[in-house]
Amino acid sequence: MFIDQLKQPFQYEKINLEDVRGPEKKRAKNTAGTIKRISIYLLEEKWKLLVVIFMVLISSILGLLGPFLVGRAIDDYIVTRQTDGLIILLISLIVVYSFYSLSIFLQNYWMIGIAQNVVFTLRKQLFEKFHLLPIAFFDKKRQGELMSRVTNDIDNINNTLNQSVIQIFSSTITLIGTVTVMVMLSPLLTLITMTIIPILFIAMRMITKRTGPLYKIQQADLGELNGYVEETVSGQHIVSAYSQEKRVIREFDEKNKQLQLSGFWAQTIAGFIPKVMNMLNFLSFVLIALFGGLLAMKGYITIGVIVIFIEYARQFTRPLNELSNQFNILLSAVAGAERVFAVLDEEEEEIDEEDALELEHIEGHVVFKNVSFSYDETPVLKNIQFEVTPGQTVALVGHTGAGKTTLVNLISRFYDYNSGNILLDGVELKNIKRSSLRKHMAFVLQDTFLFEGTVRENIRYGRLDATDEEVIEAAKRANAHSFIERLPDGYDTLLDENGSMLSQGQKQLLTIARAMIAEPSILILDEATSNIDTVTEIKIQEGLRRLMENRTSFVIAHRLNTIQQADLIVLLEDGNIVEKGNHTSLMEKRGKYYGLYSGHTILT
Repeated sequence: MFIDQLKQPFQYEKINLEDVRGPEKKRAKNTAGTIKRISIYLLEEKWKLLVVIFMVLISSILGLLGPFLVGRAIDDYIVTRQTDGLIILLISLIVVYSFYSLSIFLQNYWMIGIAQNVVFTLRKQLFEKFHLLPIAFFDKKRQGELMSRVTNDIDNINNTLNQSVIQIFSSTITLIGTVTVMVMLSPLLTLITMTIIPILFIAMRMITKRTGPLYKIQQADLGELNGYVEETVSGQHIVSAYSQEKRVIREFDEKNKQLQLSGFWAQTIAGFIPKVMNMLNFLSFVLIALFGGLLAMKGYITIGVIVIFIEYARQFTRPLNELSNQFNILLSAVAGAERVFAVLDEEEEEIDEEDALELEHIEGHVVFKNVSFSYDETPVLKNIQFEVTPGQTVALVGHTGAGKTTLVNLISRFYDYNSGNILLDGVELKNIKRSSLRKHMAFVLQDTFLFEGTVRENIRYGRLDATDEEVIEAAKRANAHSFIERLPDGYDTLLDENGSMLSQGQKQLLTIARAMIAEPSILILDEATSNIDTVTEIKIQEGLRRLMENRTSFVIAHRLNTIQQADLIVLLEDGNIVEKGNHTSLMEKRGKYYGLYSGHTILT
């Protein structure tokens, strides 16, 4: 049984890379382009980079000089038994290796600074990009997977820049210098030593051909796992409430095994490189000892040259080994960089037209004229038509998928409609700057969200220039002031992002206060009184009524008994308006709204 388990991972030839990752996770197609883009970031630090390259050059020269001086010591002093000048040569060796160590320290020190500056810029650009992308992008992506790009992928780039850039420069210079000096000392012995190169390239090609795709798979699987962990941890209450612990553990195990499989093969196959290099290193020693000894016996070279060659052979295979290892590390970084650049290359939210209007004031007169909208060619709203005068309340009613949320997303321009017209105070919505439009809007959603910070900061988020007095006044109007004062530090009580120390009703009152302080002209309300006790619900309804006074309000209604006072009720079904009117007129029609209201008070 144990032997079978050991054998199972090594059936590599039977594994299809698409089966490991799935069809949606195909490897990136432009590795060279990604490396070029990373190089552009490095060139922003070109002066520091030149200093690092200079230090690498110094350390490489000193690294070559050390073995050469050792060979001279053997030929000129040890073999000849001459001691004059040996002390000076030994002191020279100490100086050479001391400066060698210093140059290594300095190049690492400056390279770390360069790498930190590069990843600082990448993180900044990535975070800024998140705020330029349309809401549609976030609707299609998992939060944890996006977080993985900001953390894991960029950290991967950072670690690689710290290690790889210096190693690539150093190994290349050392390789060129070593071969040059070896040829000068003995062209024949150099040629014999070089016979291992074809074996090396064949072995490296076989290995790196497989490690590249596997590193990309490993990085994507890591993002997938992080996304799932973030999702389940944030929804732990729901998991526990529905006793789904075993299911999520089982799903986590499946994703964890995917990562284990891709990580196993990426690391295992990459691990063959040092083994191959050690074998070739030993082979070069054998060749030098055998043929070097024969040449020394015939007087073509000295014992010191053999010692230098043995040390240079080690230095020759070491940079080759490092270049091979760094190539694999570089592939891993490229995998992370491609995922980061994939976000940076996403199409941003459409830029407002140059002549788009900046509205200083909005009355709130909204007109829908034959508006249609589709997600990926799937019709969601069809020929929507209704009018809302300033200060009116519109209730959007319908089952899940009817198009309620999509409709309010069109009003806020999170999405742009495909056809028809939406007019705001007589102006085409697409001709108004998004920032100007949203500045006059506020949202109170069913799923409350609080930021990490104080209660005061969370309320002030609706209008950052609001004074403390205005914050308190908004809280009072939202019926939140009394419970805030009972908190340990009142308005300065620190909340986490989930507001875990507050009840659902208290969090909702804070979001109402946040909307209140924004002083919006248009309100988007996703009815937020579900699963809240009666007393708190009354407070929330009072706060909402004050918030909605003299403001155009769009309410996504889940409970029909809460919208009887709405000026206009729009009943949606499969993206179409099937009925519209106020509560009284719709009840008199005895149509679909009447059936819903009479038979069910909650829509799903």
